Amino acid sequence: MGRIYKHVLPETQQNLDIWRKAADEIPDPELRKQALASIESKEFHCLGGAVYAAGNMPERHTLIPLIVSYQTISDYLDNLCDRSTSMDPEDFRLLHQSMLDAVDPEAVPVDYYALHQEDQDGGYLQSLVTSCQNRVRQLPGYEAAKPYIQDLARLYTDLQVYKHIKPELREQALLDWWQLHKNRTPELYWNEFAAATGSTLGVFMLFLAASDRRLTSEQAAVIHASYFPHVCCLHIMLDYLIDQDEDRLGGDLNFCNYYQNAEEMLDRIAFIVERAREDVMNIPSSSFHKMIIEGLLALYLSDPKVSEQQEVRTVSKRLMKKSPLMRLFFLVNSQWIRRRFMRNMRGKHS
Repeated sequence: MGRIYKHVLPETQQNLDIWRKAADEIPDPELRKQALASIESKEFHCLGGAVYAAGNMPERHTLIPLIVSYQTISDYLDNLCDRSTSMDPEDFRLLHQSMLDAVDPEAVPVDYYALHQEDQDGGYLQSLVTSCQNRVRQLPGYEAAKPYIQDLARLYTDLQVYKHIKPELREQALLDWWQLHKNRTPELYWNEFAAATGSTLGVFMLFLAASDRRLTSEQAAVIHASYFPHVCCLHIMLDYLIDQDEDRLGGDLNFCNYYQNAEEMLDRIAFIVERAREDVMNIPSSSFHKMIIEGLLALYLSDPKVSEQQEVRTVSKRLMKKSPLMRLFFLVNSQWIRRRFMRNMRGKHS
């Protein structure tokens, strides 16, 4: 936490400020609005992701800009597709090609907006892609990690296409897609598999692993299996848990809505927590990854949105019951960081 307070959080904010300034210069008003909104409302995604840079502090000057750039693409496109005037799956797939190109240093960026109504972003998205490509070239173990990162990026892209098409088509498209992949995660329900594909944590962990030149393909495979599906699933199910009211108002798909009741939702999330804990024991520095799991629970369950939703508050209390000391430690830290960070942001952008 000392590394995070002293180095990771300030340097993440500095990188976010660079992309905030770039977003503010986007010519098209709708693209500019969505780019700025994605940074303002989802800043904590980058702050949380950048924690992985604490695992290799000498390489943080590569890892933090890489994580911030990649997560900023993810958040920007999520906003763009959520509030899009289009529901064309080919449009969404082309936009998300940027995430595949970002993790392939040999890829040549294309016109990602070719099928999108608004297309004048002043080079914003391409700059984010190029920033990622430049950084992954600096990771000495990247070739070993690359196929596993690409697998997660492809799954993420598929999810973003299917979850943003016409509402009446979404569920069947996701079910058909799950049929192709359910053998990979037989213990998960279809909505939980979909949630697992929506996390960027596995990619960030592989970025960290690739900062070590000694990384082998076999080690990368173990890391991939240790994060996908359960750690990734926990991450996104917690995100959906606290966003239920918000998604209901926005007409957005929420994977927590597919449980029969709150009791089933609680049981499934608790099951995923336990499986995630077991999985990370297979990789070196497992205490760091257990910290990530407890930090996720603390970060999301301390969110102000929890207190505004009765059902979520009930589930949260039960998940936090008999919490280990590590989770309570991160709960206090999450509340403090959130208060301090939001106060700073109001001062900067009021």
